[in-house]
Amino acid sequence: MKLVDNKAILSFSNGAPSVELPIYAGSIGPDVIDIRKLYAQTGMFTYDPGFLSTASCQSAITYIDGDKGELLYRGYPIEQLATSCDYLDVCYLLLKGELPNERQRNDFHKLVINHTMVNEQMQFFLRGFRRDAHPMAVLTGLVGGMSAFYHDSTDINNPEHREIAAIRLIAKMPTLVAMAYKYKIGQPYMYPQNHLSYAGNFLRMMFGTPCEEYKVNPVLERALDRIFILHADHEQNASTSTVRLCGSSGTNPFAAIAAGVACLWGPSHGGANEACLNMLEEIQASGGVAKVGEFMEKVKDKSSGVKLMGFGHRVYKNYDPRAKLMQETCNEVLTELGLENDPLFALAKKLEQIALEDDYFVQRKLYPNVDFYSGIVQRAIGIPVNLFTGIFALARTVGWIAQLNEMISDPEYKIGRPRQLFTGSPRRDVPPLDKR
Repeated sequence: MKLVDNKAILSFSNGAPSVELPIYAGSIGPDVIDIRKLYAQTGMFTYDPGFLSTASCQSAITYIDGDKGELLYRGYPIEQLATSCDYLDVCYLLLKGELPNERQRNDFHKLVINHTMVNEQMQFFLRGFRRDAHPMAVLTGLVGGMSAFYHDSTDINNPEHREIAAIRLIAKMPTLVAMAYKYKIGQPYMYPQNHLSYAGNFLRMMFGTPCEEYKVNPVLERALDRIFILHADHEQNASTSTVRLCGSSGTNPFAAIAAGVACLWGPSHGGANEACLNMLEEIQASGGVAKVGEFMEKVKDKSSGVKLMGFGHRVYKNYDPRAKLMQETCNEVLTELGLENDPLFALAKKLEQIALEDDYFVQRKLYPNVDFYSGIVQRAIGIPVNLFTGIFALARTVGWIAQLNEMISDPEYKIGRPRQLFTGSPRRDVPPLDKR
């Protein structure tokens, strides 16, 4: 963060003296106006619901340019990382700041893969949940519960504890997600195998059974690995900000990540790809491909209340750079599984075609986003719709940890304390009971 020569001058129409505010520049992206002393100087706060114009921290992890449709992890474009690296390479990059060399890569992969088992007692904890519970409810509890099972790494201010917790969370999240799925459907849990890749292990734990040997399909393995890479981090979004705010109190890493999981569950955040598949299934139930045009006309009519899920993005005002990568993976998976002519996927393709050609959607830049394609891929692989957000949480865990570690290491970090504009009743006295 570099102080720039010019300053922002805040003047008041009531004749109060003007205030000079410092301006800082990052390496790329918009400059920021430092308002930390604003209250002390003026007795006023800024008002910014949702913090849409407020930089809550300085970060060197992820950069997004929504207008250009650009996403960088530690400076590397997501397009290059998704084609040249695997997920654990990206984990190393997000955590350490640089891509691993061959020795570092081998050591890190081995370290993570060798810690994928969870404490056996986690099975008994899992049995306390109803079998029909939403997987995200289960996952929130399991991740928070890890602090009870791995209490030797819960001091967030101890760098060694944070490193141990990071490896444990990254390694064990696929195991926990798969356990939640197996518990729901009543199948035996599958223990991880150290000779398999991170994504391959997850596929086997999800879909293998003790009855027969499970052979990992390399196309599905690569597809899942790409989903993990594309969702690994996304700057200061709602769940990442939740993890930072929760961690700022000094709570343990497992509790902070559990808070992120809970936030991600929301349909406006991690639940978007689940909502997208539900939308496709509703169109399919109402008449399929023949009804797509009618559905899109309803979307254009604001009074209809019909929403188009999986298109457009709050940050990307251009094409979501992850969507093109996921589109390639989507086509590969559907071809591999012989699902090119599946009715639901044919419906999705028709929806995509209209959105890319119709002036209404093109002018508003409502392009298919990563949720649209990743939902289709996950359904094709066999992942149930209500587990989509669990896959997202699994992938995002490393981003949350990297952001949490960065915050703790920042000498300027303080416990989060947003301010408010109070609009309630001014001070008043409590009347006697007979006067109320």
